[in-house]
Amino acid sequence: MADVSQVIRDIKSLRIQGAQAVANEAVKAIKQTVTATRAKTPNTLLLELSKTRNLLIKARSTEPCLRNALLYVFKDLPHDDLRVFKREILLNIQEAQKHIRDVNRRISDIGSMKIKNGMIVFTHCHSSTVVNILKEAKKQGKRFSVHNTETRPRFQGRITALELSRAGIPVTHFVDSAARLALKKADIMLIGADAITAEGKVINKIGSELFAEVAGRYDIPVYSCTDSWKFDPETIFGFEEPIESRGRKEVWDKAPKEITIDNHAFEIISSESVDGVITELGVFKPEVLVEEIEDEYPWMFKH
Repeated sequence: MADVSQVIRDIKSLRIQGAQAVANEAVKAIKQTVTATRAKTPNTLLLELSKTRNLLIKARSTEPCLRNALLYVFKDLPHDDLRVFKREILLNIQEAQKHIRDVNRRISDIGSMKIKNGMIVFTHCHSSTVVNILKEAKKQGKRFSVHNTETRPRFQGRITALELSRAGIPVTHFVDSAARLALKKADIMLIGADAITAEGKVINKIGSELFAEVAGRYDIPVYSCTDSWKFDPETIFGFEEPIESRGRKEVWDKAPKEITIDNHAFEIISSESVDGVITELGVFKPEVLVEEIEDEYPWMFKH
């Protein structure tokens, strides 16, 4: 197992991609800290783990799934017995990892119901959740094809195209500036989500809002497909979901210094542009989903 510092570097560098993969690796890093600790008291161990948690959270700003997974890991821990503390946190870790594993199957089952024979599905960037939905639909014998975009500057769309092609799903790969052409013939737009706010806004890869607006122009339904643990409870209290910006060299390696490079990694999609969010809890309008999450995961709202 890679050490915790390596996990943090891999999250920062995007070597570990996808919100659930990031969350899972973060949880594993906490587990590694628990098993390797020399702490003699619960409070000493908690301090050590809290430092690790803070470093993991800082590694990727727009990742509420990571923060919620760690919030679950640290919930309801005893502070008077080290042995019980370790037992309880390891149990929380096990349950968090089970959620991450099981939730994908549930979302795939629900999302695949949206795919019909003969459809063209448009998707942007790389979402393992979307890919799993499409693979499940393929397993059910449905015949459809996919239009996807390359997603500059890191070309995550190529990952999507490769995974779909290897699964035997016909895919046509478009440059980002040709997204309107990719959408014109599509029947449905499926994207992932990196965060959902208390106002029902969906945050996803840069370009998603533009493409959702184009989809609306052509009356193409737009669905965000996501684990509901990507809801950010901090936004209930007025905090804005941080939108990550990345380095200029990703866009233009040797750009003249006098040229400003804007490299926003994500953007906000208004709830009006999203027909529904497909989660393990069902399919809901974004603003309704928040109520469903509070009913199912009340611990998320108690900190």
